[in-house]
Amino acid sequence: MLGDWEIPHIESIGSLERREFVELGIPGRAASLYQDLNAAPTHVVISGSLYGDEDRDAFLDEVRGKFKAGEPITFVADVLTATEVQYVVIDTLRFEQSATRPEELTYLISVRESPPPPPPPDPLGGLDTSLLDEAGGFLDTVTGALDAIETLGSIPDFGDPTKPLAGALGDVKKAVEGLGDIGGGLGTLFGNGS
Repeated sequence: MLGDWEIPHIESIGSLERREFVELGIPGRAASLYQDLNAAPTHVVISGSLYGDEDRDAFLDEVRGKFKAGEPITFVADVLTATEVQYVVIDTLRFEQSATRPEELTYLISVRESPPPPPPPDPLGGLDTSLLDEAGGFLDTVTGALDAIETLGSIPDFGDPTKPLAGALGDVKKAVEGLGDIGGGLGTLFGNGS
């Protein structure tokens, strides 16, 4: 099974599993050391053949669609028992038709192990969202308070607060103007005047 598609008319299937090593030459030693880089991705080759135009066209549409998508897809086969292969990508497709058997299409599908697709990205990048929750709660509180004030009656106008003070300021100005005459008289009294 390649994803949800059962590959038809399989004649053979084989897998290649190998480990990656790096040879490290040691000066003064006859032999080298090898560093194990772990297992290489498992490689599976599937081959088979199809007869008839309808089977061939349906097969080619399905397998080429999966190949062009280039996305990791699930893969299940008996040859992979006791391995941890879950996802593969199709890396090679080969198709052949012979003039001696024009109704027959032979195919080879090569897949390689691929890690599972990553989870969808987090739009907030792992930020602590508790502040957003608190801000939402505060907004609800403010909205509720405004609704409560509105139900009590009209909201007073908090426009220009200096209008009621205009009359009082005129009286203060008259009192201060009179202080100038008193200041001149005090200066004469103490001998500072001319």
